[in-house]
Amino acid sequence: AGSSLQDSAAAVPVCGVCPSVMSPSQMLSALALSSLALLCTSTALFRPPTTTAGTCVTRTMWKDVPQGSDDPILGLNTAFLNDPSPDKVSLGVGAYRDENGKPMVLGAVRAAEERIMAAKMPKEYSPIAGMAEYVRLAVALMLGENSSALTEGRIAAVQTLSGTGACRVAGEMIARFPSAEAGAEPAGAKIIYVPEPTWSNHWNIFGDAGLTVKGYRYWEASKLGLDFDGMMADLREAPKGATVLLHACAHNPTGVDPTPDQWSQISDVCTERGLRVLFDSAYQGFATGDPERDAAAVRMFVDRGHPIMLAQSFAKNFGLYGERVGALSVVTSSAAEKKMVESQLKLVIRPMYSSPPLHGARIVTEVLSDTELKQQWLDECAAMASRIKDMRAALRTELESLRPGASWAHMTDQIGMFCFSGLSAEQVDILREEHHLYLTRDGRISMAGVNSGNLRRIAAAIDAVMPAL
Repeated sequence: AGSSLQDSAAAVPVCGVCPSVMSPSQMLSALALSSLALLCTSTALFRPPTTTAGTCVTRTMWKDVPQGSDDPILGLNTAFLNDPSPDKVSLGVGAYRDENGKPMVLGAVRAAEERIMAAKMPKEYSPIAGMAEYVRLAVALMLGENSSALTEGRIAAVQTLSGTGACRVAGEMIARFPSAEAGAEPAGAKIIYVPEPTWSNHWNIFGDAGLTVKGYRYWEASKLGLDFDGMMADLREAPKGATVLLHACAHNPTGVDPTPDQWSQISDVCTERGLRVLFDSAYQGFATGDPERDAAAVRMFVDRGHPIMLAQSFAKNFGLYGERVGALSVVTSSAAEKKMVESQLKLVIRPMYSSPPLHGARIVTEVLSDTELKQQWLDECAAMASRIKDMRAALRTELESLRPGASWAHMTDQIGMFCFSGLSAEQVDILREEHHLYLTRDGRISMAGVNSGNLRRIAAAIDAVMPAL
C-alpha cells in the first residue's frame, strides 16, 4: 500500500518524545509494525515500556540476571591495569615477558607470518576439523613422527580454539560417550578427576560440559611438593570408567611434575582401574626447553596402550596467545574406530563454533614444516625456558639472602612458567594492597613477570609478608 503514495510528500512528526519524522510510506509500514507490537504487548510476555519526557525506555527482560564473579586470573589483570602505582608488577597472567617486561613475538613466528602474508592466501572457511596438515604436525610434535598410533592411522584429531577449546570438546565427548571398556562402572561415566590444585578454568570447562568434576590429591603443602601417595590412593578409589586429567608437563599452577618412575606407576593404576586419560599439554617445549623431553609422559602412556585424549595449546610455546591455536586428539584401537570418533568430534564442533580460525594454524604449520624455522623455534623455546630458570635461581638467592636459614629450594625444584610459592591468600592480599605485586591468591607466581629490574623489589616485598623465623 505504501508504494502507491508519494514519498515526496511532506514528512510528518511521529513521536512526541523523539525528534523523528516519517514519509507517508514509512508511516504505513510503521502502523503495520505498531499493530504487531500491540498484539505482543497484549500478551503476558510483554508489557509496554514507560517513558519520561525526552527518554525512550527499553522493556526490562534481563533484570534478574545476577552479577557474575570476575575470573580469578583475568580479573587480577584488570586490577593490575587499573592500579596507578608506577611500581606495580604483574605476576599473575601466564604470558611470557622478556627481560624488559615486554610481550615478545618469536622470530620464527614473525618469519612464518611474513611468508603467509606474501603468499596472499584466501580467507575461506576452514573445514570443521581444521587444517589437516596443521593437525598432523601438532600430533606428531607430541607423539613423534614414528608413533605407531600415528603411522597406522589410529588417531582422530581436530583443530580447536586453543587448549580451552580442546578441553571443552573433550568434555563433550566424555559426557556423550561413556567408556566402552569391559568392567566400566556406570557411576564413573560422567566423572572427571582433576588434580588439586589445577588450572582454575578446568573446573568450569568440564562442569559446563555436563561432567561431575572431582579432585584428586596432588600438592602437599607441608613439603611444598607432590603428594604422590595421596594421588595414587585417590586414583585407586576412582570408579572404573571415570576420566582422569593429567598435566603433560609443567603442571599449572605448581610447576611440580612426577618423576619418570612415578609416571610409570600412574600409568599402571590407570590401567588397573580402567580410567580414561585426558592429557592437557600447554607447555611442550616451554617447560624444560626441549619438546621431546616434555613429551615423555604422553608417549609413555601411548606406548603402553592407553587410548588417551590429548588437548594441546600453542599459546605459550609459540607465543600465539591471541590466535587461539590448539588441537584435540584421541588415540583409538583401529582406523575404523578412528573414523567413527572423528565423525563425532565434528558433530560436537559444528554447533559449538562451526570451524576454527586459519591464521594461527597457518603460522604453526609453516614453522613446524620448515627445517630452518623449526630449528629457530626450538632455539627460542630453549631461550625462554632458560630465562625463566635463571629468574627462579636469582629470586631464590635473593630471598634466602634476606632471611638466612630460610629455604626457598622449592622455587628451583619446580619447572615451567609458574612457581607455587606457598604464600597464603592473606599474604597475597597484602602483597597486592601494600606492595602492588599482583599474583593469584593461591600463591602462584608467574616467573615470566620476574626480571633483573624488579627482582629485588619482589623479593623484599615477599620477605616483608613472611612470619618471623
